[in-house]
Amino acid sequence: MNASIFLSMAGGLGLFLFGMRVMSDSIEKVAGAKLRRILEIFTTNRFTGMLVGIVFTGIIQSSSACTAMVVSFVNAGLMNLYQAAGVIFGANIGTTITSQLVSFNLSAYAPLILLVGVLIAMFVSNEKIKKFADIIIGFGVLFLGLSTMSSSMACMKDVPEVVNLLGSLRNPFMATLVGLLLTSIIQSSSVTVSIVLLLANQDLLSLHITLYIILGCNIGACSTALIASLAGKKDAKRTALIHFWFNVIGTVLLYIILFVAEEPVMKLIWAVSADKGRFVANAHTMIKIFQVLVLFPFSSLIVKLACACVPGEDKKVGYRESYQLKYIGDKVVFNPATAVVEVIKELDRMASLASENLNRAMNALITLDEEDIEEVYEVEKNINFLNHAITDYLVKINQTTLPIEDLKSLGALFHVVNDIERIGDHAENVADAAKQRKEEGISFSKDAQREMGEMLDMVNKIIQYSMDMFAKGDETHMKEVVSLENQVDAKEKELQKLHVERLTKGECTPEAGMIFSDIASGLERVADHATNIAFAIIDAEKEAETAEA
Repeated sequence: MNASIFLSMAGGLGLFLFGMRVMSDSIEKVAGAKLRRILEIFTTNRFTGMLVGIVFTGIIQSSSACTAMVVSFVNAGLMNLYQAAGVIFGANIGTTITSQLVSFNLSAYAPLILLVGVLIAMFVSNEKIKKFADIIIGFGVLFLGLSTMSSSMACMKDVPEVVNLLGSLRNPFMATLVGLLLTSIIQSSSVTVSIVLLLANQDLLSLHITLYIILGCNIGACSTALIASLAGKKDAKRTALIHFWFNVIGTVLLYIILFVAEEPVMKLIWAVSADKGRFVANAHTMIKIFQVLVLFPFSSLIVKLACACVPGEDKKVGYRESYQLKYIGDKVVFNPATAVVEVIKELDRMASLASENLNRAMNALITLDEEDIEEVYEVEKNINFLNHAITDYLVKINQTTLPIEDLKSLGALFHVVNDIERIGDHAENVADAAKQRKEEGISFSKDAQREMGEMLDMVNKIIQYSMDMFAKGDETHMKEVVSLENQVDAKEKELQKLHVERLTKGECTPEAGMIFSDIASGLERVADHATNIAFAIIDAEKEAETAEA
């Protein structure tokens, strides 16, 4: 009899965890990109960051997912630690939404919710609606698991060993430790608090001890981000520690208050609670709101405490650092919702490297500087490394649960990395020409040098505009790009004509004319690749619109 109760309890817990994962992952797929943009736009200060953290975590039902995304934003340079602190504070309030939903006891409707979700998934062909169906299915499975656990706990009241064990949990410190350990194992404070809520509903736990278990759950919830940050950069560790210290300091404050005035606190929570389940849910929410209200003014000090715990700086990876990834890779906490943002940052860095190398090669073509020529070849190896590493990463993330909008942009990202690599190849071609010119003593006229410089200036502008559009994801400079691309095409034809005239008049050698012609053609192709990068945004948007139609 006892074994069947515990098996039923385990099955219910499994359904609850699975339902929460399905629901959370499905919400991230449907709304992850939009939520990410909200995080980018509305986290300019700590207060708005806190509000966004509440809404964001309330929607995706996971403070761990929110914290992991914040870590990724800090790593990518889109958010500083002080802004991150605001979002993390808000996430601590948002995570209480789950226990509030559980306390309303929607378990009776779980089979109906599940049936609706399954019917939509089976008979609706629209992919976007199917993703919403996954959210409904996850919601239904979650409450089905709750119903199973609740039934098992009702039977546990007839098992003296269980009643005695839970009844013996009277020491506040031990209760906090239990909450901490359970949450660290389950990796979700929402799940642990929901279990505590069900136990309280069945009179298996005294209400005053649930307060201390909740405090333990809050600290245990930090384990996910702390573990994830271990392999990350220093700022990733600091972001996780902000979450940790917020909950530890908040718990110490609540311990002091409960030690001095536990009974008034209990009465206050009861005043807004209809039953024992609602008491636990309201206690969870009120504890979090209190901690945020008290600690928010001191968030800067908590950030400094986290920085003091992880002193020093990471080795900076600049544009010219060889064979290293800065925004993606082993030292970055992976989060599907921010994976594409990190790729874009890495591609922007790669493009700057390729553009810089093109200018270095063009300079070497005129100055015949041996060191510049050799550096062009070394940097090109680094560009090739980035090409392979970023492409491999794109293949990897294509197999994960990316947000729908990000999945649609993957094709464009593959094209962009290829176009940037081709720009790097043209820089190498120019270096080859510089090497040939030096070895064979080939000279350029002042007119030829000036004409190539003019064309290079136009190409530099189009690369700058294109990468700015790509990095920001907008069409701000599209007119300039199109106009410049036409100008570069016309310039290339003009230069080819002028070079033929000089050859005809005997003003340059055939060898110099061949190099000049190749350089003009190469710069025109670089402009084409830059234009491709700019149009990758429009192509991705059109593909998204076609998929939704």
